Amino acid sequence: MTPANNPASGAPRPSPAELSNAASNFRLRMSVIECASDDALDKPRDRHGRTVHPAAAEAARAHRNQAAVEAYRTHLAPHAEALLDIARLVLDELPPAQHLARWQDILDVLHATTAKIHWTLERPAAPNSEDERAQHAALWPHLTVWADHGYIASNLADQRDGGRHQKRPLTDEERQKWTEMAMAAQRRGALELTESWYAADSQPITLAYLVEDDESIVVALRGDPGAPGWQVIGHYEHEYEAGKDLPAPVPPGVLRPDLSRHNRPAPAPEISLQDLLRDVIEGCSAGDASNALLGAVQRGYAAGPMVRLQELIETSAQFASALETVQGRQVAGRLSALGRQIEFLTREVHEAAEDLGATVAVLPPHRTPVARVRPRPAVDTSPPVPPPLAGIPVRHR
Repeated sequence: MTPANNPASGAPRPSPAELSNAASNFRLRMSVIECASDDALDKPRDRHGRTVHPAAAEAARAHRNQAAVEAYRTHLAPHAEALLDIARLVLDELPPAQHLARWQDILDVLHATTAKIHWTLERPAAPNSEDERAQHAALWPHLTVWADHGYIASNLADQRDGGRHQKRPLTDEERQKWTEMAMAAQRRGALELTESWYAADSQPITLAYLVEDDESIVVALRGDPGAPGWQVIGHYEHEYEAGKDLPAPVPPGVLRPDLSRHNRPAPAPEISLQDLLRDVIEGCSAGDASNALLGAVQRGYAAGPMVRLQELIETSAQFASALETVQGRQVAGRLSALGRQIEFLTREVHEAAEDLGATVAVLPPHRTPVARVRPRPAVDTSPPVPPPLAGIPVRHR
């Protein structure tokens, strides 16, 4: 590593919190870079998502890669190895849990990718050269490993100073008393779940409002609130007090572990429902409407909106099932049934579209358009304000 990346021997070592903040700052900067890159890569695409100016897209990616390298140099290069050392120490101290083996694998990959990044940074190519652009492009996958998974090391470092255990646990008598109160409130619909997380021992913790005698009390539940066996492990006046007492959350899991938000595949071309609807409204023959319907149910690479909707519902069913809760499995069953209904509806639309096209008909001439001069909307005209969403958004810790 370069001398700039090694703290002086007499200088105080950064605290675990400082090391964690360094990784968090890098991930934040990478998110900003990714957003700017998405905007830049949208410009060379046509309205259906196809890249029509490859040179501009390549320049946007080169700018993204360079910005990512500079972000690593600034925020993470001096601290990456020290952060990984502390993360390994904390990982060895954690109680056995199902996720620890995966976390160990992540730390191993972060260690290997850190060595690769530092080896490359110590041998920089000539500035603004083709070799430098190739070097930055080769570093991008390694930098995104830190951007995607560095939060595991940060969370472990944060646990170095405590936070894995409840500070004021209830006695057995108190736990039984409050659990019975909460179960009675749940039966009468007076237990409102607000947020949930997993502690370091892989046990779920859920905060809820317990309404008793017109008063609302924050209680913490351990276990699945939808299954028998959960217990109240704390009661508090407000959520802030609960957060100071309860075990700190560990990072939640992901639905598909092989995906990366910083290395997404290029979007498949697709036609929006608005375009298809316009094709029908502006069409004159049965074939126009038939083609629009067929576009909605088209399968494969450039799948239509109805097929994408089915994919969304089926993937959401997988997500609900992956929650591994009683309510999650129930919702997964409902969504799976809806997916099958949409599959049936998609086939029906496809058959109806083919029948419509087979009519070989056009709209009768008496459906004459109305000639009218319509002024164009002003450039700065704001779109109509959408109606407010129904319900209250779920809060997450």
